[in-house]
Amino acid sequence: MQIGNVVLKNNVILAPLAGIGNLPFRLLAKEAGCGLVCSEMVSANGLVYGSAKTAQLLESLPAEKPLSVQIFGADPEIMARAAAMVAAGGADILDINLGCAVKKVVKTGAGVALMRTPATAEKIFKAVRAAIQIPLTIKIRSGWEHGGAQAFHMAALAQDCGVDAIALHPRTAAQGFGGKADWSLIAALKERLAIPLIGNGDIKTAADAEQMLRTTGCDGVMIGRAAIGNPLLFSQILARLAGRPEPELDVERHFDMIIRFLDASIAYYDEAHACRIMRSRLTWFVKGFAHSSAFREAVKQITCRVEAVTLIEAFRRRLTEKLVKV
Repeated sequence: MQIGNVVLKNNVILAPLAGIGNLPFRLLAKEAGCGLVCSEMVSANGLVYGSAKTAQLLESLPAEKPLSVQIFGADPEIMARAAAMVAAGGADILDINLGCAVKKVVKTGAGVALMRTPATAEKIFKAVRAAIQIPLTIKIRSGWEHGGAQAFHMAALAQDCGVDAIALHPRTAAQGFGGKADWSLIAALKERLAIPLIGNGDIKTAADAEQMLRTTGCDGVMIGRAAIGNPLLFSQILARLAGRPEPELDVERHFDMIIRFLDASIAYYDEAHACRIMRSRLTWFVKGFAHSSAFREAVKQITCRVEAVTLIEAFRRRLTEKLVKV
């Protein structure tokens, strides 16, 4: 798959995940074979006005390349300046968020609110396109109403303004992540576009990804919530699309990955900060495992790497012993 002048190894893409898609998480997705990783959404205002916390979201490593960085905002000039900063920082693709339905974002006129103000969106597209040389993409929802008319209009507008690819999450703003994604809108939009279209929404298994590609004709699939705690999903999708058996969960490799994620998080933040975050994030990786409740409760108290690794290894041994006995 190709987006502008960026050639991807495959068409399986990590969605921007607010508060989740940091560098350590993206590295796991890339390790699992993901063709393109995307940052969590980055405030254009925060970048332009020098927020250190926002700037940290742009930190990257060669191992995750190519990288797409997603920005959000409602002011064309600020968005253009932020986009230029992202490009100068080494991002391979710049993405604009037109899909976030969180109230604090929408009330500023950003995110999915832009789908109600196409004139503002057009100014943003033109300003950002003029400010950067790297490929430009957007991520949209179906709009504020059922039927997809706003998505079709916004996509056509974006294409005319020089946007290189579009990702569509076919849920309305009011749906949030509830209800069912209407894949028929992806198929309908694909017929209207000359640029690549990436489908997003309700891909929980490799079979779902294959079905979306087959039934909608979209050029790529974007995986979001289903990848949280389960980056193996990327490997499973790639195997299925290639006609190979899907890899099964290997407990030893899975727990090795958890420790790598812990260590990458400590390197990205610092040990104390990372361990506070890991109190919730380590629980992602044991969802569905037998007897995981005790582990989930215990990790809520960790303060250092030694404590975290001790709990991880103890739970690994417990699972491995049960598998051996069986």
